[in-house]
Amino acid sequence: MDFMLRRLNVTLVFLFVAIKLVAWGNTGHRIVGLIAEQHVTQKAKRHIEKIIGPESLAEVSTYMDFIRSDRQYDYMNPWHYATIPEDMTYEEVGTPDNGDVIATLKRLISELETKQFAFQDEAFALKCLIHLVGDIHQPLHVGNGIDKGGNEFELKYFGKTMNLHRVWDSEMIDGQQYSYSEYANWINHPSGDQIKEWQGADILNWAKESKGYRAQVYEIPESRRIGYEYNYKNLDLLNLRLLQAGVRLAGILNQIYG
Repeated sequence: MDFMLRRLNVTLVFLFVAIKLVAWGNTGHRIVGLIAEQHVTQKAKRHIEKIIGPESLAEVSTYMDFIRSDRQYDYMNPWHYATIPEDMTYEEVGTPDNGDVIATLKRLISELETKQFAFQDEAFALKCLIHLVGDIHQPLHVGNGIDKGGNEFELKYFGKTMNLHRVWDSEMIDGQQYSYSEYANWINHPSGDQIKEWQGADILNWAKESKGYRAQVYEIPESRRIGYEYNYKNLDLLNLRLLQAGVRLAGILNQIYG
């Protein structure tokens, strides 16, 4: 009975709570897209250009957030995240009826491979895939079911009131004062072994990684005032997740189009 009640509570989080999640912000998503571009094959690049035209992966990476201003796409909101409480596995939680980032990524890859699209066309599916690979690597997009992925975890970041989700979405990234191309060039130095290992992990493992990093993300002093020390402790993790997202996105695109 206790398990069923907990599962019901998790389901209610999906059904009745409108969560505004925008992983990485524009700069972060473009970093992921540019890193992916630098790891896709020439064959894959040619196929992708035929589908989305002259826009780069970096430029289309923010498409799913851009269209959220149109209410007709509200059904896609749950696709940006998953909820896995600390003491549960994804298998125990189950996939919500409206979908989540894990189920949606699996579906999009299958659709792009078979050309059987449930929502619109190949360009739409590809743009969603590019965006959501970035989303799932932001640790707070695999939420704990308590604070809407850190959106309700208020704090002060360098004296400015905001929430923890925003710190990871954009504040730490923008604080480096790089353009997205400069940022990508800064961190895009994976070894061959890292590429092989990262691309060998499946989507559920990406989510499990994000869940596993949450303890570090939530390591906040009681004062809830963070700044230089928090950046120092977490910037390497943030950069790792951006890099892994780009490398893994390239692996998927090479699998489908390369």
